[in-house]
Amino acid sequence: MSSEVRDRCCFLPPSSVKPGYPLFIGLPGLDGTGKLWQAPLRDLSPSFDGRCLAIPVDNLGSWDDLVEEAIALIETELAGQQRTVYLCGESFGACLAMKVAIAAPQLIDRLILINPASGFREQLWLNWGGQLLDFVPELFFRLGAVGFLPFLANLSRLAPDTRRYLLEIIKSVPPKTILWRLSLLRTFAIAPQELQQFQPPVLLIAGGGDRLLPSVTEVERLSRCFPNVQKLILPYSGHACLLETDINLYEIIQSQNFKV
Repeated sequence: MSSEVRDRCCFLPPSSVKPGYPLFIGLPGLDGTGKLWQAPLRDLSPSFDGRCLAIPVDNLGSWDDLVEEAIALIETELAGQQRTVYLCGESFGACLAMKVAIAAPQLIDRLILINPASGFREQLWLNWGGQLLDFVPELFFRLGAVGFLPFLANLSRLAPDTRRYLLEIIKSVPPKTILWRLSLLRTFAIAPQELQQFQPPVLLIAGGGDRLLPSVTEVERLSRCFPNVQKLILPYSGHACLLETDINLYEIIQSQNFKV
């Protein structure tokens, strides 16, 4: 393990435990807190036993470190039980989800990728911007989060309380942590041949109004890599689409007949 990893990943304590239900695991975006998954997991609670990964801000591990920790947590949660496992990653978490699925396909029965950030390094303005942040004082970094918000989400589709909570979460993550995770995205790579070997069903979801990343283009690309895939474009949704008032992940899974 990397010497820079101070705290290991964990699953946030669930609001309830449902041992007989399919296990649904959410992997968070760049913030890593997992707190933005509270509403989606609540929506999923009628039919799933939900968990969300939290990546501590002091965890500056590599992709391999994060994959190893995520797999260990899933295995511990299963504890030898035969349970259906849904793995769902959003943005940064979608990149981690792909790596986990490739490393341990025997653990995953369904894979859901939402606005995957796997095309990040193709975005020159984000790459250069991420490197320039090294020279930005922390105060200005946190103030800049306000201006960044319209790129992260379609604010007109978020409730006022959700907008405030999203900004609070963004400001809670230290610049050092954000910069490290951006550096991981710049180096992220999975060969199409590896994705082609993943046999379980995959659902790709993209926000048509994503102003941060070309998620529709990336979903189209990934759909040509996975052998058993279906895709859904949410025409008006932004990057943080799971926070939008009209988006319900449970209803999406039902409408796409993606339940086991």
